Amino acid sequence: MEEQNNLDIVLKYFSDFSPLQLQQLQALEGVYKEWNEKINVISRKDIDSLYEKHVLHSLALAAICPFDNGARIIDIGTGGGFPGIPLAIFYPEVEFLLADSIGKKIKVVQEVASAIGLKNVTAVHTRVEEIKGQTFDYAVSRAVAPLNDLWRWVNAKLVRGQKGEELPNGLICLKGGDLRNEIAETGLKRIVQAWSVHDIFPEPSFEEKYVVYIPKL
Repeated sequence: MEEQNNLDIVLKYFSDFSPLQLQQLQALEGVYKEWNEKINVISRKDIDSLYEKHVLHSLALAAICPFDNGARIIDIGTGGGFPGIPLAIFYPEVEFLLADSIGKKIKVVQEVASAIGLKNVTAVHTRVEEIKGQTFDYAVSRAVAPLNDLWRWVNAKLVRGQKGEELPNGLICLKGGDLRNEIAETGLKRIVQAWSVHDIFPEPSFEEKYVVYIPKL
């Protein structure tokens, strides 16, 4: 469907963008297509649905947990820049550190951020567990690793408090499929929360996709 292939799918659910944010969002498709030809960070079948399957999907985190100005966010295993790049556009007054262990992916993230003029993104070629001396209010990620691993990597790097409107500081990530075993393996079943992305954005591609949250302990 044509709507799914352009920015309209995002504007269907979010409308309060500044002219600069709209310009940055509109620029994403061209920049990603150009870089994806050089370094494949988005599957060929998904690049034409960039705004639905990558940008809107990333913004599910904004729908669940709006971040306060000045919050510090780490994106674990950002890949080509998701969810970090769309969230950084959405929250220009929030600081984002996008980390990935694959250097060529970080190269793409750096080039995309530079091309669209994002000033609040730092992209680093490292594993999140190797980051020292930095703390964050929230950690975000998308389908990078089992929930238990994500939590183990970031728990000590998160600070207590609440730098978002809805949820105390913690890990908030995008996951898919049956999550019962993953949640059970954390040993934190009583405090883990999950929301259906399809309930937030009722589009077919978001069936069995979830936002999962663990508060900082």
